[in-house]
Amino acid sequence: MIVCNSLTAVVILSYNSLEWHKLFLPKIVEQAASGYDVVLVDHASPDNTADYIQAHFPSVKLIRLTQNLGFAGGYAAALEQVKAKYFILLSADFQVTDNWYPPLVAAMENNARLAAVQPKVRYWKQPELFEYAGAAGGYMDKWGYMFCRGRVFDRLEADSGQYDEDVKVFWASGGCFMVRSDAYFEAGGLDTALFAHMEEIGLCWRLQNRGYTIGAIGNSTVFHVGGSVISYGSPQKTFYNYRNNLALLVKNERRAKLLWLIPLRLVLDGVSCLPFLTKGNFKNILAVARAHFSFYRTLPYWLKQRKAARADLKKDHIISGVFNKSIIVKYFLKKQATFTQLGVNAETLS
Repeated sequence: MIVCNSLTAVVILSYNSLEWHKLFLPKIVEQAASGYDVVLVDHASPDNTADYIQAHFPSVKLIRLTQNLGFAGGYAAALEQVKAKYFILLSADFQVTDNWYPPLVAAMENNARLAAVQPKVRYWKQPELFEYAGAAGGYMDKWGYMFCRGRVFDRLEADSGQYDEDVKVFWASGGCFMVRSDAYFEAGGLDTALFAHMEEIGLCWRLQNRGYTIGAIGNSTVFHVGGSVISYGSPQKTFYNYRNNLALLVKNERRAKLLWLIPLRLVLDGVSCLPFLTKGNFKNILAVARAHFSFYRTLPYWLKQRKAARADLKKDHIISGVFNKSIIVKYFLKKQATFTQLGVNAETLS
């Protein structure tokens, strides 16, 4: 068991990420003086990451796993071995900035019902832009599609200070995700059955079902390389996004809505393949079909998970960050391509 001396453990999951660690870890370690310990979790990387970290970063605490367990599985195994009030799940391809940490911990310390937060996430390759994975905080529309302040579908906005306010959101980015350790374990942690993509969304949904709040903090910024593990637009990413989105709806959505939403989503998923078809991108079309078959095959598991969470689903908690309109209609038909144009009411984080 790693017992942290600070309030927070910044836990970095790593698989063949040595080049990113050489580039980004010095700044993470330098900023640790602001109040956190650094823990690196290595998935038995063949690039000798663990040995390099041990030799060059002696202050970094090291957890060696014997195989690649994926995002959720890796964190599930590692966080059981770390004791701290807060965890920050930080992906290896993230660059932190000066004073990125104090605004996050201040928000958590000032609100006991705030379970998880994220900073603003901008694009490392084009630093003026928000980045796909979380941008300035995550939302969900009425049909279960995810989007962000600063990113709707593939449209990235420039950060001009328009999202500097601290707000309540539906989900916080898993790439830089600060969470209360007790709330994390209370809600069951990340679902390892998802393997990759949307695990943090499921956790945030379950936390809100338990009466917690999720936040986005505007005066903290990090930069994300993006696509370094699973590239954007790849069939693998398409598969996980489509399958896991359906799984999360079954596991967490209210029953009355679920009865009509799943059939609708299956149809809309099919319609969403039309752009792939026009571009001759048959691998992504196949990935959508595989995602649906995987969803059908694993449906008994998701229904069992839903049954286990039945008590929370019956509670009448207010869920923040849900947009009561369709971003498909807004974006594709009404050509409203930014978060502000969508007309979402962002609740201030108090």
